[in-house]
Amino acid sequence: MITDHATAANDLPEYEVFAVRYATRDALRKNHFIGGDPHDGPMPMDYFVWVVRSPEHTFVVDTGFDAEVAAKRGRTLLRTPAQGLALLGVDVNQVKDVIITHLHYDHVGTFDSFPIAQFHLQDDEMAYATGRHMRHKQFNHGYEVDEVIGMVRMVYKDRVSFYDGQAELAPGLTIHRIGGHTHGMQCVRVHTRRGWVVLASDTSHYYEHFEKKRAFTTMFNVAEAVDGYGKLEQLAASPKHIVPGHDPLVMQRYPAVSKALEGIAVSLHADASN
Repeated sequence: MITDHATAANDLPEYEVFAVRYATRDALRKNHFIGGDPHDGPMPMDYFVWVVRSPEHTFVVDTGFDAEVAAKRGRTLLRTPAQGLALLGVDVNQVKDVIITHLHYDHVGTFDSFPIAQFHLQDDEMAYATGRHMRHKQFNHGYEVDEVIGMVRMVYKDRVSFYDGQAELAPGLTIHRIGGHTHGMQCVRVHTRRGWVVLASDTSHYYEHFEKKRAFTTMFNVAEAVDGYGKLEQLAASPKHIVPGHDPLVMQRYPAVSKALEGIAVSLHADASN
């Protein structure tokens, strides 16, 4: 775990952190690992947005996708991201800060549902999503052109804050460029009552990626991705404090926010069950 003055401080706020499941799809193990998998079988994928909240701040991490893109890509939309957030008392019309881990369709779609938000993004991600590599289907298939253009429009409205590597957005909340999956892929580190939790997003789609040092099939830089697993472990209080971006096990390992929200939202500031 990384230690510094901020980490050691006793007066850092302790945020609540929530994962909100808004969509799902069926898939096989071979879809999720470079080189396939000798024990191929079902390995479904869940889709999340996240909330980081204290009395002073509310940050939303990623903005999901809508019904149109779900139909286009064969995903099962369970609820819109806005509907999921509302179940936690988060009104998208009032959210002031949205962290975009990367610009893939399932992480930046519905960004326009946040009318006053400032978006926090890595320099490398915008350069990558609008640059020469997007000539190739291997790299561009995860992006929706209209969403990338929409985020460029946000730049022209001065509603995108750019970062080069690591930055503190608020006391106890930092972002860190990892790369790998996309050139500007970033994770989010949050101080909670159980210590430093890392929202890995797609720096590690599943627990198995960082635990076994394997790489997801959609990848810009495999070396950065694999090296990034070590960075995640340095940033987190322990491996149990790393929350992968798409693993259905997240919903099993963390307690539901309430009985009414079972299968919908879990508390990541609570201890994991295993």
